[in-house]
Amino acid sequence: MTEEEKQNNSNKGFRLPGFQSIQNTPCARDAILHGAGGSLAAGLLHFLVTSRVKRSFDVGFAGFMLTTLGSWFYCRINNAKLRVQQRMIQDGMKNKILYEGSVPDPVTHPRAETPSSPS
Repeated sequence: MTEEEKQNNSNKGFRLPGFQSIQNTPCARDAILHGAGGSLAAGLLHFLVTSRVKRSFDVGFAGFMLTTLGSWFYCRINNAKLRVQQRMIQDGMKNKILYEGSVPDPVTHPRAETPSSPS
């Protein structure tokens, strides 16, 4: 194999048929790793308490699903909040550059506050 073929094989990553690459999906790697840890902890703890193998496997699988989904949703929600904050900051910077030194500059000429309730 040449160097180029080795690079192409190493960049493929883990793929499921019909899905995007796990490597390129935001939060997927961390969620699966958290799920693996959660399933190990839940299954092992249940086995140590009850000594029932099949039920411990079921508890471990449920722990994997719950931990993976919980971690993935938490990460995705935080990423969405971060993107909204970044967009607001970018718009604010764009407006500052646009209005800086002009007549409608909100920094030099603040708007008059109007009461919210009609009198």
